[in-house]
Amino acid sequence: MKSYSESYKAAGVDVTAGYQAVERMKSHVARTNIPGVLSGIGGFGGLFQPDLSGMKAPVFVSGTDGVGTKLKLAFLMDKHDTIGIDCVAMCVNDVVCCGAKPLFFLDYLAVGKNHPESIEKIVSGVADGCVQAGCALIGGETAEMPGFYPADEYDLAGFTVGVVDRGKMLDSTSVRPGDALVGLESSGLHSNGFSLVRKVFNIGDRNVNMQIGDLGCTLGEELLKPTKIYVKPMLELMRQLPVKAVSHITGGGFYENVPRMLPAGVTARIEKNRLPQMPVFALLQQQGNIPERDMYNTFNMGIGMCAAVAPENADRAVKFLNANGMPARVIGEIAEGGEGVELC
Repeated sequence: MKSYSESYKAAGVDVTAGYQAVERMKSHVARTNIPGVLSGIGGFGGLFQPDLSGMKAPVFVSGTDGVGTKLKLAFLMDKHDTIGIDCVAMCVNDVVCCGAKPLFFLDYLAVGKNHPESIEKIVSGVADGCVQAGCALIGGETAEMPGFYPADEYDLAGFTVGVVDRGKMLDSTSVRPGDALVGLESSGLHSNGFSLVRKVFNIGDRNVNMQIGDLGCTLGEELLKPTKIYVKPMLELMRQLPVKAVSHITGGGFYENVPRMLPAGVTARIEKNRLPQMPVFALLQQQGNIPERDMYNTFNMGIGMCAAVAPENADRAVKFLNANGMPARVIGEIAEGGEGVELC
């Protein structure tokens, strides 16, 4: 006998819709399969057998995050097929900062009402992100929570596990004064600062569809651009040359994230005129009358990831990244003395 409950459905939870959603997402999950996957979705746990051959001391690295209030844009625009990329990106981009390769990902999706078509779109984005990162989507959870979330809203979070040989782990110990800072361009706002973004633009149904000339698209299209996933180019760069440390520029912007890859007694000196001049940041600062320091303490300002390399390797790193479809540039250097970040 198939699982079914009229009483639970009357309370707002439709278990049959949940089964439909699972069937719809199976083909997307299959796209992410990589060697090591031992189970499909639907079990009590996702199974993955890592290949640790060649590693002297494997270390597992985990990361977890959600999409945050950027989801409000997806609700307003009724566009749900890219928000999953953001969820994956926020996790795997953190893990690669340790030098780790993401192995697998699990998501958690809480909805007010189970709409199988919408859930399929959300999970298709998660699968796209996993493919971009080279990891497998091996499980997750969809929770229907009527009365807790509005019927057309949801929350999305996830986590990833990666692996790195301990001898190849990245930390701050090898960073020295004179090292170059290589910045990898972002796609825009990524997934941080959206509470401020929504306040500045007074986000609503009407203005998300406004065409803004400087952006070359509608406001909603700009704000919903998915977060870049840096995993594959960064891992390949680490194979090509010695990368000393890496920082993912997320919530807290430059002032909070860059110091996380620095040893004591040095300063990351970043030249503002070397950063990409993306119109969305200028528009935000102007319309919100936001002080410059707050901009750099909230947003990525066009740089989603920053790597420290020896000065003699800087040009080679930039050339490699650009040749592999990841726009990059030298944005500054490590200076002796002080602490944290200095913008000049």
